[in-house]
Amino acid sequence: MAQDIALSVPRRRVLSRRIRFFVAATITYNVVEAVIALAEGARVSSAALLGFGLDSVIEVSSAAAVAWQFAGRDPDVREKTALRVIAMSFFGLAAYVSCDSVRALVGHGEAEPSRIGIALAAVSLAVMPVLSWAHTACR
Repeated sequence: MAQDIALSVPRRRVLSRRIRFFVAATITYNVVEAVIALAEGARVSSAALLGFGLDSVIEVSSAAAVAWQFAGRDPDVREKTALRVIAMSFFGLAAYVSCDSVRALVGHGEAEPSRIGIALAAVSLAVMPVLSWAHTACR
């Protein structure tokens, strides 16, 4: 952890268990979200849904990086590598969005409406803030 706060051993164990639980919940939710968004995005030719699905893949890789970081005895030692994995994932998404934006500007493809995509966005709007809050509360 970046802070220099001394925690008791029992408190560290409790926080470590909570972090692992919420990381697992985040990974599970985002894998489901990614599969639905990518499949539906491909079906309706929606760059927005595909980007949403790729963002979910990034969230999974970020959560996995955090899980890896906290799996070691000293999470501080692994923090820099975990942050690099997360950053590279976002650069990959930015590259996809940039390329797809250029493709859309030259007039290739028009997305169909998607009720599944709207429902997925609504569910994510409810679930993701809770998971985000839980991650923050565990620190």
